Amino acid sequence: MTQATEEKTLTTADLAAAAEPGRPGPVSDAPEGQMRPEAADASAPRREEQLAPLFSADGTSDFQKRWDAIQIAFVDDPRQAVQRADELVAQVMKSLAETFSNERAKLEGQLSAKEGASTENLRVALQRYRSFFQRLLSL
Repeated sequence: MTQATEEKTLTTADLAAAAEPGRPGPVSDAPEGQMRPEAADASAPRREEQLAPLFSADGTSDFQKRWDAIQIAFVDDPRQAVQRADELVAQVMKSLAETFSNERAKLEGQLSAKEGASTENLRVALQRYRSFFQRLLSL
């Protein structure tokens, strides 16, 4: 296979390089990996609130099967397993970004339509973003 026809695999480094340069993260005086108690309380989901799934059941199952195969392959080729793990994580991150990009495009289409997006559509969109945001912060 020639290099021209070879498909470039996506890595987490590729995703990081594509991120907006110079955009600082949040600053906190709490030890790394910990949020200040008042910040944790403000962003914590209410107990009765269900977080929306980030992937379809089939998508989750596929990613899990691929992860299991990577772990099994570690015994025979640790270096390649780590490379494949990075590529899989990058694919998961890309899938998340694409999902939200598609949702945003739909919402923007509704907003630009003559009648605009309903308050209910906007409420659901904001709930999905909040759910995603809270999951990212809890990692």
